[in-house]
Amino acid sequence: MPELEEAIDRVIAGPERKSRMISDREKKIIAYHESGHALIAKLLPESDPVHKVSIIPRGPALGYTLQMPLEDKYLVTKTEVLAKISALLGGRLAEILVFNEQTTGSQNDLTKATEIATRMVCEYGMSPKLGSMTLRKPEEETFLGRDIVTRARQYSENTAQIIDEEIKKIISESEDRVRKLLEQNLDKLKRLAEKLIEREILDGEEVEKLIRGEELPNINGTETTETAQAN
Repeated sequence: MPELEEAIDRVIAGPERKSRMISDREKKIIAYHESGHALIAKLLPESDPVHKVSIIPRGPALGYTLQMPLEDKYLVTKTEVLAKISALLGGRLAEILVFNEQTTGSQNDLTKATEIATRMVCEYGMSPKLGSMTLRKPEEETFLGRDIVTRARQYSENTAQIIDEEIKKIISESEDRVRKLLEQNLDKLKRLAEKLIEREILDGEEVEKLIRGEELPNINGTETTETAQAN
């Protein structure tokens, strides 16, 4: 099983970068960032289950949170899409909450969250203002050599402004939701981050135990009787 897990991690996140030297401060920031992702995913029942959280650098990533559905899914609800955006924003907002600072580590999360919100508005008909409209053609319809901007813009400037406003609204409302959840569960966030700094990898079951306030077995396998205390 460890070899299978390593193979999955390698395919999803890339090879392990053992040569990367990360300072204690950066390691702490990464731990809170990934804990933010994991905590929001666990607090939102419509999110895919957290399978693993790691702060071991792989590929271009300094850490990652892996969510995996329990079964094959062919349809995704609006609630589930919004939960995905919230989980993506959890890392950035955890950094801001704990360190009162922003880092460049959220760039990929913001790109993904913005793309999902854009698809909600322009492709999935999930904007109350614009209704059941598709405002950009599928990528496969792009003709070689044709400007993608020209292809995509088949609506007025007024509609373009509404699209921008709707995308911004989705992101803003998701940020407000995530910020409140993190503030209300700050003790759980700290517990996850501290244990992640200690172990570097947590599986889904360990994340669940820590959120419930339970202590994990020592790394050598012996059980502890103490219950994790909120800081």
